[in-house]
Formats: sequence, structure tokens, C-alpha cells
Amino acid sequence: MSEWKQEIVECGDLVQDDDGVTPQSEAERRWNRYVELADSVTGSEGPTGVAAIVASLKAEEDYGAYQSAHAALGRFPDSDLGKGIALSASDLAAIPKDNSGNVLMILARSGPVAVDSFNQEIQAVASSARNEIRQLVEFHESEEWLAGVGDRGILLMPRE
Repeated sequence: MSEWKQEIVECGDLVQDDDGVTPQSEAERRWNRYVELADSVTGSEGPTGVAAIVASLKAEEDYGAYQSAHAALGRFPDSDLGKGIALSASDLAAIPKDNSGNVLMILARSGPVAVDSFNQEIQAVASSARNEIRQLVEFHESEEWLAGVGDRGILLMPRE
């Protein structure tokens, strides 16, 4: 994993308000560095760059930092976006539900090239991860993130 990808994943684990151990200066440094890393994305980092951004969305409370990550996802070519989100299936299933819902909504609204790339690439992912993503998609289709008429049924997650 490149240094940038490793660092964005590490910095994405933002210090939470209830953390009584990490000094405020370190919390601020990590937040600022995360935003800087996300803002530096050009979209040429490939599907593994997308996967690194998804893996970085670990914190329950992001204090606005993840807006930079969401904007960064929009700078990737649609095919890289779809493939990268599929590659990050295990991380996508592990991050907080609001974060995974936002990523899946970005994907669903990115158009047919991104969605087709995701739908094709997800078939190569381990069946256990595919099942987790199917459950996640179903959850978000029944809740807020993918519950809109135009967002439901776009991500094809067959039952196994």
C-alpha cells in the first residue's frame, strides 16, 4: 500500500470527543492532515485509492472531515469508483452505517458506468464479504441512504 493510502486510512480514525487519552493537539493534527490528504486526491489514484478512502471512514463522528473524502470520491473516473468500492467490501461492511450509506449513495448516484463497474467487480469478492454488502445494501434501501425511488435496486446484490 502506498504511503498516501496508508496515511489516509490511519488519519481517518479521527479522535472522538470521549477520548480522554489523546491530546487535543494530536486530535487537531490528525483531523487537519486527513482533510489535507483527502483534498489532495486527483482521481488518478485508481481503484485502490477509492478503497483506501472507504477504509478511512472509520470514525462515528467526523466533525466535517469526511466531506473532503466524499468530494474526493467524486474526482475518480466512474469505473475506478465502482471497482474501488467493490474492492473495499470488507471495510465498507465494517465502517459505521452512516458512512457506508453515504458511500453507497454516492455510488448509486454516480451513473451507470460506476454502478456497472461495482456490480461486475463485486462478483469477484469473497462470498462472505458479498453477503455482508448485500445485507448492507438491503439495510440502506430500507432506511434513509438508498431508500429513494431512484436509488433502490441499482446495486445488484444477488442472494447466494
